[in-house]
Amino acid sequence: MRGRRRDPERRAAAETFPARLRKRLHRVRIGLRKSGVDYFRGDGSDWIALAGLLLTIPVLALGTLAMPVWFSPALLVLPIVAGGLLLRPASLLALYATAAAALIVESVRLGPYTEGPSRVTPGIVLTVAACGFFGLVIAQFRSRVGVPWRRGGTMLFDLRERIKTQSKLPKLPPEWHREMALRPAGGQSFSGDFVVAARTSGGRTLEVVLTDVSGKGMDAGSRALLLSGAFGGLLGSLPPHAFLPAANGYLLRQDWDEGFATSIHLALDLESGDYELLSAGHPPAVQLHAGTGRWEEITAEGPLLGVYDGAQFDPVKGCLRPGDVLMLFTDGLVETAERDLTEGIDRLTGEADRYVAGGFHGAAWHLIEAVAKDVNDDRALLLICRDA
Repeated sequence: MRGRRRDPERRAAAETFPARLRKRLHRVRIGLRKSGVDYFRGDGSDWIALAGLLLTIPVLALGTLAMPVWFSPALLVLPIVAGGLLLRPASLLALYATAAAALIVESVRLGPYTEGPSRVTPGIVLTVAACGFFGLVIAQFRSRVGVPWRRGGTMLFDLRERIKTQSKLPKLPPEWHREMALRPAGGQSFSGDFVVAARTSGGRTLEVVLTDVSGKGMDAGSRALLLSGAFGGLLGSLPPHAFLPAANGYLLRQDWDEGFATSIHLALDLESGDYELLSAGHPPAVQLHAGTGRWEEITAEGPLLGVYDGAQFDPVKGCLRPGDVLMLFTDGLVETAERDLTEGIDRLTGEADRYVAGGFHGAAWHLIEAVAKDVNDDRALLLICRDA
């Protein structure tokens, strides 16, 4: 009985004016939040940004009329620039019309520009018009591409993170150590160098492919992302000797203007240490033999990827014994305009000798810093060590 009595009381309390007001405010808040989220995702209307920018124009105009010394008529450039970044072309025209009306009102109320400096001068009109023109060009470009400005940065960040994720190396048994360091050209976030790796044959074999796409930095980043996804799908689905021919065929089908790449493919048996190395126009690998303390170049023969069909790639076999180290790298690390490939490899191995006694844990990034810190090219270095 008490529960039944409380129900009408609760319904009556819910029907009061403050309760109804809270519900309406809650619905409005949820609606505004949803519209804002949709807008910044690029899925919603831009009416919120348009309304906000439209309100700033009369505020700036009133400030100019009241205190022209502190509020210049040129301040109308601010909402116009913001509109060029945030609004669609149709909404941008409405903003421009409002800004033009504000300039006309300011010109009439302040008087001719010849009577004082705080007036609407022809230079201010030209400045506002020029900013509006460039803003409209940018808005039309975004509309044609189909990527809103507020979404473009998120997409680029996502592309960069996907490349990093695909370049992660799988975990290895305790007696093995691996690390990868990559430094794009010019300090950019995108690189034409990438790695794909997987453990195959029930986890016994480590397959790693280091690729250098033609171009560098941002120019090669989009092609590197596409190729890393394709190469990641091929790796482990084909026998090691069939990977590079399949990658070559895929690159030829893209028909890019700069459609070539260099690549080196390592298939390492984690139990015995035996490996097979195949190269497609890539710089040689270098191996440290712990027994002698000497570095040896491991050179495999093969043409560039994407040059011609039916290319053959001849493997080279070797073995990593306890204490041995294998380094794979791209040409940006060892070859520059000032030094050739042989000199660059000598410099790399000379710097690597400093880590022989203490181990190569954390050495990849430091080696890039020491050998090719300021080179305007993509650089990548992969270390695989078998602990003694």
